[in-house]
Amino acid sequence: MARSKKRDGTARWSSVNRALVFICGSAMLAQGCMVGPDFKKPVAPVAATWTEEGNKALRSGSAEQQDWWTVFDDPTLARLVHLAYERNLSLQTAGLRVLEARAQLGLAIGEFYPQQQQVGGSLSYNRIPDSLPYNLITNTYWSTKIGLQAAWELDFWGKFRRAVESADGAFLASVANYDDVLVTLVADVATAYVKIRTVESQIAIARDNIERQRTALKIASAKFKFGTVSKRDVYQAENVLGSTEASVPQLSIQLAETKSTLNVLLGMPPGPLDTLLAGATDIPTAPEQAIVGIPADLLRRRPDIRQAELTAAAQSAQIGVAKAELFPSFTLTGNIGTVASDVRGRSLSSIFTGGTLQYSVGPAVQWNILNYGQITNNVRVQDARLQQHLVDYQNVVLKAQKEVEDGIATFINSRGQAAFLRESVAAGEQALRIAMLQYREGIADFTTVLTAEQNLYQAQNSLALATASIATGLITAYRALGGGWEIRQGRDFVSAENQREMKERTNWGGLLTPDLLRPQAPGLPSSEDRGPTVRPPEW
Repeated sequence: MARSKKRDGTARWSSVNRALVFICGSAMLAQGCMVGPDFKKPVAPVAATWTEEGNKALRSGSAEQQDWWTVFDDPTLARLVHLAYERNLSLQTAGLRVLEARAQLGLAIGEFYPQQQQVGGSLSYNRIPDSLPYNLITNTYWSTKIGLQAAWELDFWGKFRRAVESADGAFLASVANYDDVLVTLVADVATAYVKIRTVESQIAIARDNIERQRTALKIASAKFKFGTVSKRDVYQAENVLGSTEASVPQLSIQLAETKSTLNVLLGMPPGPLDTLLAGATDIPTAPEQAIVGIPADLLRRRPDIRQAELTAAAQSAQIGVAKAELFPSFTLTGNIGTVASDVRGRSLSSIFTGGTLQYSVGPAVQWNILNYGQITNNVRVQDARLQQHLVDYQNVVLKAQKEVEDGIATFINSRGQAAFLRESVAAGEQALRIAMLQYREGIADFTTVLTAEQNLYQAQNSLALATASIATGLITAYRALGGGWEIRQGRDFVSAENQREMKERTNWGGLLTPDLLRPQAPGLPSSEDRGPTVRPPEW
């Protein structure tokens, strides 16, 4: 009898071992096939050189724009850029999207493990109706059970691996989006700062000309008082003076609006910026030459180009996810547990003995054979979306080159414009000086003075705008080249304040640190060309 029990036990464990071998073998075989296309880096139309290549304002060499705003040698601008990086709310939102995408990637990875896992137990008091023909001593009894059940759909067709590949691309695209927001933020701060200094210069020019025109008005009034000129000269002087004085409030409106814009970029409510803007008040001076690299650098540096490529890669994997539905799915199911009752004198405590053990394990298959039309059309939907992303990628590359060309053209031509205007301002100052002397001596009429005043004011104002265009042209070029996102390297995507709030609500583990960008784990899709510092996480 003992040998019989031993044989039964041996046979039982032998069956369990065979089941385990079957499960492990099936899991290994499930890694061998993956339907759907493998993503290939899309081809984009890229020019060999810039249109202005060879211009003396452009210097050949590798473009390095990590801290491009430092070329203006303006400590105030540098301070504003770093303050915006720390406080800007749109950038913080982009950082939170990175964490969201990383958590979504964790969800996709979880599908590699048994999709259904449940441990349960129950204790119940049962009553069997007298009308049922059960041969029991009593029709009431207690029963209890403890068990574990699991179901594991094997990844025979690569559905889950494609899903991870898609989530991986979406995660990396969110990092690229963060970098793109950062590039735009830095450029917007620099542009707002240049505009503030430009408007301040325009106001100073207007006030300086107001003083000149008041002097001319006094001279005209004195000459009219002594009867040497008509009242017309006084009226003309007052007309020009009033027009110039009226420009100051209009410029002040622009200054207030630009400062409010800067406040928002800095993550601050509208308010005085005197402390932050303390320092040099001149329009930032651009360097004589700029390094812009070659057009091909855009594919590596610009975050929005990387984002477009990664978004396409994520969508490409969705085709494989959809195609996997065309094939049967294989699932391993298993249940193990113990059941006990107090029927016929038994005890509930026997649940912890071997005699109450029950288990089942085996494969299951499911095949959606009657809705191929829906599945096939879903594959087509995913493929059409991929093609849209590929065309969008090409469009982004074209627009990027156009933006760089625009910035270079503005930078170069504004330099020539400013050179001519400096000569115009110098000539205008001399013309006004001579006109005033001749008017005092009575050998020139007041119209000559008015013309000289207006020409000088216009030339000075145009020079200020041209000087600003040199700076904004270079800012546009650096923005278009994708410079500035590197300052986030080694730093958190989310501010310390947001991290503190999130930690109070949820256990985020190590995902709130920049360490979430780690080298690629073996067995997952390669991401070698996805950007200079953007790396897939390690699972």
